[in-house]
Amino acid sequence: MAPQNKNRDYAAEAKWEATPEQKKRRAARNAARKKLGLKVGDPREAAHVGRNRKGTLGSKVRAISFASNRKDQPKRDGSDD
Repeated sequence: MAPQNKNRDYAAEAKWEATPEQKKRRAARNAARKKLGLKVGDPREAAHVGRNRKGTLGSKVRAISFASNRKDQPKRDGSDD
């Protein structure tokens, strides 16, 4: 068993992951992966086509690599560049 990170609060993480809002987000991600036919262990991710972070993943999604998805993210300050 790998040693746990001493800076992480695993109990708090588990509590947050069990909230209804987070369960809905996880279910939406899983549904989008299923719609695209991505299996467990597939390194690709389901991503919005139009980079709409607030929308649901059920509408326009594509399968892209982890690196491409992170590179294609809009800035968090609200701008699109």
